[in-house]
Amino acid sequence: MSTYLVTGVAGFIGSHTARALLDQGHRVVGIDNLNDYYDVRLKDHRLDLLLGGEGRRVGRSASESFFQSGDWSHGTFSFAAIDVIDAESITNLFGKYSFDAVINLAARAGVRYSVEHPEVYASTNVSGAVNLLQAMQKAGVKKYILASSSSLYAGAETPFRESFDVNRPLSPYAASKLGAEAMAAAFHHLHGIDVSVLRYFTVYGPASRPDMSPLRFLKWIDEGTPITLYGDGSQTRDFTYIDDIVAGTIAALRPLGYEVINLGGGNEPLAIRDMIAGFEKELGKKALIDEQPFHAGDMKSTQADVSKAADLLNWAPKISPAEGFKRTVEWYLANRSWLKDIEL
Repeated sequence: MSTYLVTGVAGFIGSHTARALLDQGHRVVGIDNLNDYYDVRLKDHRLDLLLGGEGRRVGRSASESFFQSGDWSHGTFSFAAIDVIDAESITNLFGKYSFDAVINLAARAGVRYSVEHPEVYASTNVSGAVNLLQAMQKAGVKKYILASSSSLYAGAETPFRESFDVNRPLSPYAASKLGAEAMAAAFHHLHGIDVSVLRYFTVYGPASRPDMSPLRFLKWIDEGTPITLYGDGSQTRDFTYIDDIVAGTIAALRPLGYEVINLGGGNEPLAIRDMIAGFEKELGKKALIDEQPFHAGDMKSTQADVSKAADLLNWAPKISPAEGFKRTVEWYLANRSWLKDIEL
């Protein structure tokens, strides 16, 4: 049994990754600052499932978490509400546990929000990552996984390859991810930390973030609320189902030196309007569209070259968009009774 630190464990990818590690018999220590960038009741739902509940322990409002204070544990999972920018708390955490690896999934996400609040992204995504790397170096922890983003490829030709020049990011969000990658490279060079940088591509699935289109669109179509669509929906994404992302993330725990690896759907990119059509079919309802101008910080198309992941990790995505969206709709319908109160 290994012991892993998973940051951002109340998040979409973090919670699914923690569950997979627990199912494999490992010990997981999870931390999350439970910020209210989006409705924290969804984070509480994910945490409660990890802590042996049925997803019913949630805070009283969109900004108040049930798990905000105290230490929580269930089986081989432990949780504490710790922010990665709190260097003292991070140091104390490494003094309390002996970690075999750190999976850093804590991040401020969202291109549009980063344009208005770049300082928040620099703090969490860069300074927070440095706090973790410093604690690892002092404690002798030698394996680090960093969640990065396909947003770094904005402006490049598809399919995106890890060898592309990404040194001119088009948003503060992408810039913060590039900074975190650079810091990881420096710690690898100076201290021998083994680093896997994973550039994720449009992750979706059950309990996904409400600021991302799949859950937002599902809820809006179901409730008869107009979908706010930036552009005409012809922009495409390389949608990647959460189970595939988790499998790739865990595979990247192997020794690699320092590697940047794409984890994407490996499919022909799917237009946003085609995703909407798929949801309409599954729900049996027609979407109302509120079309807005295309946002300058967004990408018109994403497509991952995942051949490096195949070579280094023996990984390939298995879930098609059709199957993945079907599973997502099934989860939504099964949880609609409480999702109706989630703020988007």
